[in-house]
Amino acid sequence: MSPAARPAVVGVLALQGDVREHVRTLASTGVQVRPVRAAADLVGLDGIVLPGGESSAIGRLLEVFGMLQPLRDELVAGLPAFGSCAGMVLLADEVVGGLAGQPLLGGLDVTLRRNAFGTQVHSFEAALALTGLDSPVHAVFIRAPWVERAGPAVEVLATINGHPVAVRQGRLLATSFHPELTGDVRVHTLFVDLVRTTMALGTTEEAG
Repeated sequence: MSPAARPAVVGVLALQGDVREHVRTLASTGVQVRPVRAAADLVGLDGIVLPGGESSAIGRLLEVFGMLQPLRDELVAGLPAFGSCAGMVLLADEVVGGLAGQPLLGGLDVTLRRNAFGTQVHSFEAALALTGLDSPVHAVFIRAPWVERAGPAVEVLATINGHPVAVRQGRLLATSFHPELTGDVRVHTLFVDLVRTTMALGTTEEAG
């Protein structure tokens, strides 16, 4: 079966964080969802979601389970990825306010400020206009980062008070907020569309 003719297989990094919420939301978009707990689980994925949680803990667990470099390699090879909150931190090339030596996956040409909006008690919700959606999303911010510098290839999709909180670069999508907590599947659908486009492009390249 060609990639375009089969359901997309999207993994959710399942080491720590909002794993179940992402699995449930992705399943509602019609993709096959696979929890990713080991490097072997990366084989055959068409995309991966990096959930919200504790970015430093997830980074350490990626190292402990021997997944940090294999996942980096997959992203470099073009695997689409969506990171929410902590997942956005993991995708950033540079993080301000992180722990010294905090493991990152990288690939997103941004400088990110960790916990930019404050601590847990400063969590908030907002109606947020996001490029590609016809009405605002209900965005939940919990110890959220923001983008302090975005490289020339980074498209800013949403901002709060001038600070980018949703960005895209090629096959990488990232949000400061948690769309998996709201029941609104549109941000995940944007990512699934990106995954399916990547699959179709792969089919075209193979045919050529």
